[in-house]
Amino acid sequence: MKLLSSIAIVLASFLLLATGNASENTELAERKQEFTEAAFKQAQAENKAILIDVWAEWCPTCRRQQDRLNDYFVENPDSEIVVFVVDYDSQKEWVSYFKAPRQSTLILYHGEEQIWFSVAQTNKTPIFAALELGDSKVSGE
Repeated sequence: MKLLSSIAIVLASFLLLATGNASENTELAERKQEFTEAAFKQAQAENKAILIDVWAEWCPTCRRQQDRLNDYFVENPDSEIVVFVVDYDSQKEWVSYFKAPRQSTLILYHGEEQIWFSVAQTNKTPIFAALELGDSKVSGE
């Protein structure tokens, strides 16, 4: 009986964490757009900072990345970075196009120039540094 109680507590904790993270990432949720070729090309033509987020719903690393990205946008509400989500499971042609070796790949562009590529990075410091670089290129700093 103790084992069943322990399992129930662990499952309940996991569910709270999973649902809590989803509701807390409101800044990121407002910025995220489903990837389409047309929208991506338009953002490139407008010389915007573009973050490609190769993501899978079942990926725990992706969830941690979402938390870090949300933290950045909470701290930088004036950021002009456009976030396009490429679904790892259903958009395989774009996963290949971006040469993403797996889900949890983040790629930052300034217009047509790729300025950062990262796989499975969940550390705040390098993620923030890359996004700050993207914002600085857009603002001309």
